[in-house]
Amino acid sequence: MTATPTAIEPPTLDAVRAAEARIAPYLSLPTPLVPSPGLSELVGTEVLLKLEFANPIGVFKLRGGINLVAQLSGEERTAGLFTASTGNHGQSIAYAGQLFDAPASIFAPHGSNPDKLRSIRRLGAEVTLAGERFDDARVACQAAAREAGARYVHSANEPALIAGCGVAALEVLERQCPDVEVAIVPVGGGSGVRGWLAVRDGLGHGTKVWGVQSSAAPAAHDAYRARELLERDNRTMAEGLATAVAFELTQRMMWASLDDFLLVSDEAIGDAVLTLLEEQHLLVEPAGAATLASALAVRDRLLGRRVVLVLSGANITSGQLQTLLSARPA
Repeated sequence: MTATPTAIEPPTLDAVRAAEARIAPYLSLPTPLVPSPGLSELVGTEVLLKLEFANPIGVFKLRGGINLVAQLSGEERTAGLFTASTGNHGQSIAYAGQLFDAPASIFAPHGSNPDKLRSIRRLGAEVTLAGERFDDARVACQAAAREAGARYVHSANEPALIAGCGVAALEVLERQCPDVEVAIVPVGGGSGVRGWLAVRDGLGHGTKVWGVQSSAAPAAHDAYRARELLERDNRTMAEGLATAVAFELTQRMMWASLDDFLLVSDEAIGDAVLTLLEEQHLLVEPAGAATLASALAVRDRLLGRRVVLVLSGANITSGQLQTLLSARPA
């Protein structure tokens, strides 16, 4: 199965600036950018961490959810929002739905992160479990939204989501660290990295933007390399990176200007979770730790360059952490 091409246009730099102003009344901005002496020593170059989980739900997608729902009509909000998610995107739509009195229905696969599902319910959204993988839930959600006559919110092919996520790049490239040379961003559906590309390209900034995905769910990576929409197996334990298909809007943006796209193993991602805990005392979920895993894997390419690693989420469960700790050699 491949995604159906659309005529949706990607967001511009002006759209990201508008998103920043639209989001500001609801979130404390900017999120921190902190230097890490310990990780700089391990990677062999200057490393800064963009703490995109520093918000009420612990995930970067919140900016995009607020930006999208804030722009919906009263009729759309009343009819409700439907979306599919492994947890983080669902939290963002649930949070924004609560802010703007828009009922939200979140479809998630069986076995989803229980902490994320609990957060979604706490925010007042309805949760429906469907299928074993994200893409099963996505298909079921689209059908339910059509039947209900409600707004289906795609997790990636939504310019407003991408523009909201791009605010992080605006903070870094214009104010926090304009001389950054490489930014590494985790990729699942792709809204985060495409936000970075919209800002970097709009500013004409010279930084290189790299994406990173798990080799256990490489659909977006393989589509980027092949320049066509592809489907791949999705077996990663990093649910924030877990999708089996590539999406048209975000792929078009990557094909146009992404500088590189890396793959790392789930094992390397798990090690990076523990390294962040040990070296920086940050508890980050596997998807967020993928950027450190990739930096460690290609440290020879980063020597002498100022690097920003985007840590996209902090929603790791105690069970996930225990599994990673038990798997680490004594």
